[in-house]
Order: sequence, then structure tokens, then C-alpha cells
Amino acid sequence: MKILITEDHAELGAMIKEELINAGFITDCVVNGSSAIAMMKQGQYDALILDLGLPDMNGMSVLNAAVNAQVPCLVLTASASLNNRVDALNAGADDYILKPFDMPELEARLRAVLRRPGQRSNNELTFSNIHFNRSIRQLYTTDETLTLARREAALIDILLSNAPRVVVKDYLEEALYSLEEVASTNAVEALISRMRRKLNDINAHCKIETLRGIGYRITK
Repeated sequence: MKILITEDHAELGAMIKEELINAGFITDCVVNGSSAIAMMKQGQYDALILDLGLPDMNGMSVLNAAVNAQVPCLVLTASASLNNRVDALNAGADDYILKPFDMPELEARLRAVLRRPGQRSNNELTFSNIHFNRSIRQLYTTDETLTLARREAALIDILLSNAPRVVVKDYLEEALYSLEEVASTNAVEALISRMRRKLNDINAHCKIETLRGIGYRITK
């Protein structure tokens, strides 16, 4: 899953980013509201972590943009004001956490937001004889079980969520790599090849099909 972090304190933003990467998420991090709004317009995000105290605009404007883009939002703020919390929740925030906070709590609240009805709430995806558990990144059949690397898990999540529809290559590149990462010209192809081998390893009764010049899909 891909998360956008909007936090004007660069050090805290980097800490959140590292925590979420270690937890298996793909992340982008920006330091102001205008960048966050632009990123949501051009990118595909499963959730937004938003600090309301931004240097260039009211964080509520970014929250409104997230709601309009149907991106779930976990709000961060140093303000303990009840009115601020109520305003954010009434404006569409999915949850609210006060600074300072512990990183495990942030991760737990983020996962809770992602599990809510209307979000990508199914923790397990099934297609043909394969099953994928999102929370522990395990891909399995009755014969074998594999724990996937972060980007492998993101790839199979996207393919299974869209099966049997085609997922275009440009979308995969955008979803699988953060802004700080430059994907090589054959990065997606290499990842697809690796996932094909893993499907074979667990005796999957399905395959990843390439549609030249378009993208990929998983089929029986």
C-alpha cells in the first residue's frame, strides 16, 4: 500500500517514512500543503498522513482535497483543542492523533483506517487457488507459503485487486516506486519475472500475463 506523508518537520517526516517502510508500506513524503494536493492529483495513494500545521496553507484545505480524492486521512497535530479535533473529524478525517506520539500507535491507527468499510478493508485476497494476506505479506496455496518482500507484496496486491482486468505499466511504476526512487527501464519487468517464479514455487493455478505495450494482468 502507498502512503503520502505531509509533515513540515523534515526530521519527523523522515522518521515516519522509515517506520512505515519497515512496516511494508511504500511512501512519499512532502513538507507543505501545495505539494500534497499536487501529489494526490497525480498519484495513487491508499492513505494520507497529514500534519494540520503546514507552512503554506491551512491543513484543512489539504484534508478537503483528500476527501474529494477519496483518500483516507489520518490527521497529526500538536493542538490538544477539542474543537480542532471535532472540526477535522467533521471535515472528513478518518482518525486523529496528537503529537507527540509513539510510532507503533501511528502504524496501528493507520492500519485501522485502512481496514474501515469503504477503504481497502479486505485483509485477504483470493484468486484461483492462491491467497494473499496483506497484513503479513504472505502468499500461499494449500501446498506452499511464501512471505513476500515489500514491493513484491505491493505488486501482487494490485494485480489481485484488479483481477482479471489489465493493470497498465505506467500505473504500476507510479504505485510501486516513491518519488525518491528512480525505477530503471526494466524494473517492473524484473519484478513481474520474479513474481512469476514465486507463483510457480507455490503451485499457483494462475499466471501473470503480459499485454505488450499495455500492461499486465493475472489470469487463470
